[in-house]
Amino acid sequence: MKPPRAFRLLLSFVLIAAVATAATPEEKLKELGLKLPPTSSPVANYVPAVRTGNLVFLAGHISRGEDGKVITGKVGREVSDKDANAAARLTALAMIATLKKEIGELSKVKRIVKVSGFVNATDSFTGQPQVMNGCSDLLVAVFGERGKHARAALGMGSLPLGAVVEIEMIVEVE
Repeated sequence: MKPPRAFRLLLSFVLIAAVATAATPEEKLKELGLKLPPTSSPVANYVPAVRTGNLVFLAGHISRGEDGKVITGKVGREVSDKDANAAARLTALAMIATLKKEIGELSKVKRIVKVSGFVNATDSFTGQPQVMNGCSDLLVAVFGERGKHARAALGMGSLPLGAVVEIEMIVEVE
């Protein structure tokens, strides 16, 4: 049996209102108690972001603490999985700041397409995916379904400035 027309109309208005009041990525950051850090300058001869057509390619961002200092160390030796996961989350926050600087409003993001994460780890460490979940989980929390992405999580013998993680990202925008 089909619901009465009045019920269907009411349901439609509720759904439209829900979509209209859906939190923007900036509002979601605020709800999460997060503030975007200042964007940092490149450490070599490159730019932080390149936009071509509807894609934005973010250069590798290394892990930095809230004080702006590089979070250094090797996972599996002096850095725990949990601390490396937190470093990946902070790195994702820095990438979101760079993306916002490049495109203005984060609501212009259509999809986080690809994330590549590099983890400074010992030869025997195999938890790179769990470390990179710090980044991926934040992107999904901020962008919802648009934040779900393809990903690579790789172990490295070393990273620039001794950073725990380095992450790059490709984003589709309006």
